[in-house]
Amino acid sequence: MKNTEKPLESICIVGGGSAGWMAASLLSNVLKGSNTKITLIESPDIATIGVGEATVPSFMAFLKDARLPVKEFMQATAGSIKLGIRFENWYQQQHHFLHPFGKIGRNIDGHDFYQVWLKTLADGNETRWMDHSPSGIMSEEHRFTADPQLINTPLATYGYALHLDAAYAARHMREITLARGVQRIEATVASVQTDERQFIKSLQLTNGETVTSDFFIDCTGFRGLLISETLKVGYEDWSNYLPCNRAVAGQTENTGDPLPYTVASARAAGWTWKIPLQHRDGNGYVFASDFCSDDEAIQTLINVVDGKFIQEPRIIPFVSGMRKKIWHNNCLALGLASGFIEPLESTAIHLVYRNLVHFIRNFPDQQFDENLQQQFNSEIARDYVEIRDFVILHYCTTKRDDTEFWRWCQNMDIPDSLREKIELFGHRGQLKHHPEDLFGADSWYSILEGMNVRPKKYHPLVDALDSQKLAHSLNQGAKAIRDTVMKLPSHGDFLRQHCPVKKT
Repeated sequence: MKNTEKPLESICIVGGGSAGWMAASLLSNVLKGSNTKITLIESPDIATIGVGEATVPSFMAFLKDARLPVKEFMQATAGSIKLGIRFENWYQQQHHFLHPFGKIGRNIDGHDFYQVWLKTLADGNETRWMDHSPSGIMSEEHRFTADPQLINTPLATYGYALHLDAAYAARHMREITLARGVQRIEATVASVQTDERQFIKSLQLTNGETVTSDFFIDCTGFRGLLISETLKVGYEDWSNYLPCNRAVAGQTENTGDPLPYTVASARAAGWTWKIPLQHRDGNGYVFASDFCSDDEAIQTLINVVDGKFIQEPRIIPFVSGMRKKIWHNNCLALGLASGFIEPLESTAIHLVYRNLVHFIRNFPDQQFDENLQQQFNSEIARDYVEIRDFVILHYCTTKRDDTEFWRWCQNMDIPDSLREKIELFGHRGQLKHHPEDLFGADSWYSILEGMNVRPKKYHPLVDALDSQKLAHSLNQGAKAIRDTVMKLPSHGDFLRQHCPVKKT
């Protein structure tokens, strides 16, 4: 079969920051050996948001796919380990739970571990759900070590991600991709020209240069210069499900070794985050403006942080939702330009990676087959909806009624897709999943358990298992996890020994 396709000869990335340089890093590796030229236009006048400093485990796959060695990346970005997220005061005041990464327990005789665990609870066994999570116990004990040493141990199914300095990460990826041959132009886009098909033809820059390209990637943030202002694809607003629409963010000095998890603490009109890095902490308050003023939000953040501010808190407005088309004609939106789901589960950087994965899977030639765009938009929309529903779950299951915001959450509308999932789970703990979902069954079980949502019963076939043997097996498994964790170095010692931040 002769391939008569005319390949893309050029890709222009408009905007730097995390999204732009992630695109440059991944595409420069995927397209190495081709004749496709990659150019990135980065404005010296526009500061990046730089708030999204926590990742999820898929980020480790991105680093591998982009050929960015983990140790070097952590050193360059003041990175620390993230084993999960600790949720404080979400279900009720003075209550906390963990959403750990990685696998929890192991299937027994073909039965889902959660179903087995439910049976042992009914039979009087008292191991916690978290006792069977390697990442959960590592989080509780503030311990960590690297992959190779955990193979063939009770901790083999753990998972982790990174906390990172977003500005440092963009700088590190820029240095590497420029060395690979990516061209960087420091300028601002003054105007955008389109052809009769509404394809982007060229960009006029403030330095007088005109840039033409076969394909454009819009990394211009919430503005969406190409995808929204030029191509006018529209926006699907999810504020009716996710009312938090502003954040106040600030950086503080460290007050001790960084924690190996993100902390998300529910507040009067939203929640605050703490993201611990090697050189500082990232902090913020995500809130709903209908229930809290900017001044109140700033004061709340000032009151709850541990260290001294090294950056003045700043307000960032946003609207949770997504573009109605993320790939349209010869333009792909990436990062905040494609949409935004409030940052509760640290999914912004993951969605950059997923956009790129779907784009590479459906990579076009110069014929721009409409079917590829439709397939891409369908795939990424499913990813957005899956994440949206998972985030809503944290709010709609609360029992807090101490503020107007939390009372609103108790009575909020939820999408049919989430309602059906909760109803199925409530019957006997089953969950319907897609193999490419970011949040697998164990993540849903962890949030539901943390929010004190239990099914009415477990799967009847689990009763075929011997109760005493099950209890013994689970108790021994939990003990083996904890015993192994206690032999690991502390998270702080691991960072100091293996990947201390580079001095700049």
